[in-house]
Amino acid sequence: MANTTVTGAKAIHGQNPQFLVETVIRNRIYESSYWKEHCFALTGKSHTIPSARPENNVMHTAESLIDKAIELKCIGGVYGNQRPTEFLCLLLKLLQIQPEKEILIEYLQADEFKYLRALAAMYIRMTFGAAEVYQILEPLLKDYRKLRLRNMTGYILTFMDEFVDSLLTEERVCDIILPRLIKRQVLEENGDIGPRKSRLLDALEGNSDIESNRGRRTEALKEKAAQVVRVQVPQAPDTSPAVLHSQGHGRDLDPTPLPLLTVQGVVVFLLIG
Repeated sequence: MANTTVTGAKAIHGQNPQFLVETVIRNRIYESSYWKEHCFALTGKSHTIPSARPENNVMHTAESLIDKAIELKCIGGVYGNQRPTEFLCLLLKLLQIQPEKEILIEYLQADEFKYLRALAAMYIRMTFGAAEVYQILEPLLKDYRKLRLRNMTGYILTFMDEFVDSLLTEERVCDIILPRLIKRQVLEENGDIGPRKSRLLDALEGNSDIESNRGRRTEALKEKAAQVVRVQVPQAPDTSPAVLHSQGHGRDLDPTPLPLLTVQGVVVFLLIG
């Protein structure tokens, strides 16, 4: 297979999948040395992507293409004298061979290969329906790994979540004009997808749960405090001279008011006889 789309490929957005890449850029890719040397005869044989954990091995249908995707060192469109990046060449090759949806999902789940994930995300954005694009790509907004982006000025640093966000919100990414994407709000109003729950909202809900638990504990402590029996302290007997005289204990005492002395908080009555 040279520069033609694989036999039996389905039309994407009513046209040949390769036509999703602009003619000028597509011709640049066909003329590039990387395309002629590494992408010209890529096949569709089944193959397993090796992983550090055997249970995470990924099956795919484009052996050579995936081997090249794993070797990617950057993403981007064109650079220098309008030369296409390797990322762009492999994207066009994906449009040619048109892998199955299940295979693309496996690409996204290969955590060890971030540039393979970025390539699959770009392809899904260009070929899938709007509802599927949001449902598949939005979970990738939690991926904060670094990516190298090559453009006309050189290399710059970006992140996976920023790249995915640009796929969902911008019209041009990596010098490719993306197909029109229906707004998420419209899809929610039509009932095609459910409302999105962001990680920030989950964090806020977690904080509100903590505050409510604290409030419940405070109310419980108040109820326990209200149930505590208050101990009544008995009053000390009145030992004033008038009371003593009325009780017959001080008949010889002069009822004249007596001066008081306070010694360390104890009131002492001086009896003047």
